[in-house]
Amino acid sequence: MQVPLWRFFLAFSALLASVVTALRFDIPASTKPEPFCVRDFVNEGQLVVIDISTDGSAGDGQTLNLYVRDSIGNEYRRKRDLVGNARVAFTAPSTTSFDVCLENVATYSGRSMSRSVELDIESGSEARDWNKISASEKLKPIEVELRRIEELADEIVDELTYLKNREERLRDTNESTNRRVRNFSILVIIVLIALGLWQVNYLKNYFKAKHII
Repeated sequence: MQVPLWRFFLAFSALLASVVTALRFDIPASTKPEPFCVRDFVNEGQLVVIDISTDGSAGDGQTLNLYVRDSIGNEYRRKRDLVGNARVAFTAPSTTSFDVCLENVATYSGRSMSRSVELDIESGSEARDWNKISASEKLKPIEVELRRIEELADEIVDELTYLKNREERLRDTNESTNRRVRNFSILVIIVLIALGLWQVNYLKNYFKAKHII
């Protein structure tokens, strides 16, 4: 299996740019909690895997809830009373952004409580189980790495193509809007000129009728 050199450098650059550790944060408990959301972007058909690790225990006066929904409002997953480790996986039906939201509900008021959360979101080639693929297809470590780099490069190319197409659509929309504004401005000028000529002619006839001029 050969990978084009430009794709290798593209994928390698992306790997260097995307070395990010899992998010770690504390969510305070409240009887009316505000959701804490993390937004990510995914392409159509990509696998998304969300790993969550929390402290605390069931019945400690806190209920940590999770829901995942896209920018349109479609809900992909919902879990209640998260404790310990949990994994959520889904396949994106369309190219969109999605929010991973957590809310910590306090069972009892008057106590200061919080949950520590570690959140890791992976999508596309990074979300696949390469150990399982290596075992099922009997691939060598270097072949697995090349396969992973090739898929990552394909995803980057698809992302760049999507951004290019989106830029073209936005440019077409901008040009169409400019044409409409220009045509509307010309129409307004013509109407104003016609109205002015009609008004001058009306006043001229009026003054003549009154023998003023």
